[in-house]
Amino acid sequence: MDFGKFKYQQSRRAKDARKKQTVIQVKEVKMGPKTDEHDFQFKARHVRRFLVDGNKAKVTIRFRGREMVHTELGRRLLDRMTQDMLDIATIESHARLEGRNMVMILTPKQR
Repeated sequence: MDFGKFKYQQSRRAKDARKKQTVIQVKEVKMGPKTDEHDFQFKARHVRRFLVDGNKAKVTIRFRGREMVHTELGRRLLDRMTQDMLDIATIESHARLEGRNMVMILTPKQR
């Protein structure tokens, strides 16, 4: 067996495998608990675009100062985001509070 030919074929197979694989990135969208309707729709369009492109979407609500008392406002926003994205996304990790941020990760549904 020709070792040079074997090494060449092996490198070609590896190159083809790399060509077909997709790299999934985690894209992040940040909001505050007082985010208004239009701003929410704008961010939701970004999340939808990320999911359609095949990437994961991380939605972060950051609380400042006394906003920490009203974490339910942030949870409501994240619940609304999940309702808007139910047709194209599944929840990888539900809304949870990490310090002053509430984080949720969405992944695109498998076709």
